[in-house]
Amino acid sequence: MLSWIGLIGGLALLIWMTVRGIDILIAGPVAAFVVAVTAGLPLLPPLAGLLPGGEAAPDFASSYMAGFASFLADWFFMFLLGAIFGEVMAASGAATSVARAITRRLGSRYALAATVLACAVLTYGGVSVFIVAFAVYGLAVELFREADLPRRFIPGALAFGSVTFTMTSAGSPEIQNLIPMPFLGTNAYAGWQVSIVVAAFMAVLGYAWIARMVRHAVAGGERFVTRATDADFAVDTRLPSPLLAMLPLVGVLGVFLLTQDLGKWALVAALLTGVALACMVGWAQRGQFPAVFSRGATGAVVAITNTCAVVGFGSVAKLSPAFADALAAVQDIPGSPLIGAAVAVTVIAGLTGSASGGQTIALPLIAPHYLHAGADPAELHRTVAIASGALDSLPHNGYVVTTIRAVCGETHASAYAAVGATTVVVPVLGTILALVLFTVF
Repeated sequence: MLSWIGLIGGLALLIWMTVRGIDILIAGPVAAFVVAVTAGLPLLPPLAGLLPGGEAAPDFASSYMAGFASFLADWFFMFLLGAIFGEVMAASGAATSVARAITRRLGSRYALAATVLACAVLTYGGVSVFIVAFAVYGLAVELFREADLPRRFIPGALAFGSVTFTMTSAGSPEIQNLIPMPFLGTNAYAGWQVSIVVAAFMAVLGYAWIARMVRHAVAGGERFVTRATDADFAVDTRLPSPLLAMLPLVGVLGVFLLTQDLGKWALVAALLTGVALACMVGWAQRGQFPAVFSRGATGAVVAITNTCAVVGFGSVAKLSPAFADALAAVQDIPGSPLIGAAVAVTVIAGLTGSASGGQTIALPLIAPHYLHAGADPAELHRTVAIASGALDSLPHNGYVVTTIRAVCGETHASAYAAVGATTVVVPVLGTILALVLFTVF
């Protein structure tokens, strides 16, 4: 019982501190400490002793830092290049050029749709959702500036376009769609018929919801507020042509698709190409490049360490006895195996603050159980993928913290309502729809 109190209390404390604006580098370890103490974990390596096989027993400090450091080692170069790419796109005038072209041809009412679409294209093209936020932010700022929309909705637009109807859909090269494959013997297009319906449902509902929130804010007198750190180009400033300005974004997607055999390192090649092209497009602004690169590097460090802090919490949380009990309990849910699998992955993704983490932890344990119970592998694959993208986006999620704070410079208090509506509520409804469709058809 104590471990249950600690696990739920630690998660609630982490969410509360995050929403209150307490630095995640403090909130993460503090919440993990609560989980560790109530779970009976030794706090330091010298107190842990040895397991029967002679290996060191887990402890709070080592487990937290192992999760923290593993994410840093895996993703640092991608975060660094992604942040620099976003800064160069803004400073070069490329983002401004594209934004003005869109609003000139389509009207300012399409600024929100253009932001969402840019994220969706890059995400479905395989660019990591973390990097998409960096890559599109500069464009989003200019689109929202041209349309005079409140910038606190930029995180919601970025998140909605990245982690809902694209990330977990059939055919998506994002890891959240690929993890189930070796466990279920499926491919990336598993359950594609239902996936198309669910993706369309989430896209329409999510866009209608966030658009309504933006309209309501504008009607209440909210407008775009320029910051000193924004790249600001006067109307008569000579900018790169819109087609030329699009070249860096196209280059990132094109090189990434052509270098898929490099795995995640394809992102490094793609982003290096994008940075080089953005510098060429904005060569007239080359005097700013040293400061721009430095600003990008600083932003990358802040962003990745924020995410690492949440990953570290998840590493400790999964060692709690309550975590194992919760996983066992959901496997006993009566009815369709798909319901139990959806609940299991959703709950674990919420506890760890990670869609991929929820799948990685749950699938080795639940896949054999539900396959033995008669679940169709393709249906199970799609259900698990969609379900993983729901509660993972609670306020403590690493992507959410990074996008709201490090990338967009907003607070949870101002920006999370739109993020939560489109990336928690909408995917939960999408999961329910998928379960209904798989049951009926």
